[in-house]
Formats: sequence, structure tokens, C-alpha cells
Amino acid sequence: MRVFFKSATLLTAFIAGVMAAPLILKAQANEPSVSAPTLTPQIIDLAAMTDDQIGPVVPQRDSLRTRFLVKTPEATVAIQSGNVPKHIHLGSDEIQYIISGSGTFWLAGKQVDVHPGDLIIIPKGTQHAGNVATNGEFKALSIKIPPQAPGDFHLAD
Repeated sequence: MRVFFKSATLLTAFIAGVMAAPLILKAQANEPSVSAPTLTPQIIDLAAMTDDQIGPVVPQRDSLRTRFLVKTPEATVAIQSGNVPKHIHLGSDEIQYIISGSGTFWLAGKQVDVHPGDLIIIPKGTQHAGNVATNGEFKALSIKIPPQAPGDFHLAD
């Protein structure tokens, strides 16, 4: 009887999720105004990308430069270089992979040392920022799930 109840509960939850999915609004990416390239098979040498190739400094984001590499309704993938002030995103989880640069990074209210090869997991609502680069400027691969909605960049103390 217990197995039947669990199975029926899971089936009901699955059906409810499938039926509700079309009602959920899709988030749109916030930056930059230039659209991401069409999703195509390709290899991109991220370590070799220069700041000029990544793009201009994003207004009100310290020295941050961003270039979208992939944009789908479910997620965005971008390369970022430079620094950004402490902030949070309320609607997107973020994953950053440090490509180059080392120093300290603000994460969840404390400074932590980061270096190339580190993967930083930033759940939505978590305060974070690049802070003090001690060896080269930070360059990171940034994945946001779902894409960051317009206005979902909130400065933190």
C-alpha cells in the first residue's frame, strides 16, 4: 500500500509539473544588448580571449566586461573579465569557473582565495563579488540558470 501511495504521489506531481510548465514565464538575459550567437557546434579558446574581444566595460559594474557565448531559454553562458561590486541575484543561480587571475572573491559574506581552475557555486540570493586580484585580472566562465532577468542585479553592502 505504501509503494502504491508513493507512486501515485510522484505521478501526480509529475503531471502537475508538465501542465504548469507552459504557464511559467521565461526569464530574459540582462546583459549585453547584443544577442548571443546562434547555438552551433564550435570550440572557443577562452584563455586566449582579450578584454577587447570580450567587450566594453559594463556600466555600473566596476571593471566588468561580459560577452555571451550561449543563450537559451534555460541558461546563459558568458565569459567575464574584470571586477564587479558585491551584489546578489534573486532569480538566478550562478556558476563561475576561474580561467585566469587569482586573488580573493567575496562569497556568502566572507573573502575566499581563488585561482585558475576553481569552480564557484553561487546559489540565488548569495552575496558575491570579485574583489582583490593579486595575480592578473580575473577571467571567468559564468553560467546563469535560468538566465538573469532584467533588473536582477542588486548591490549589497
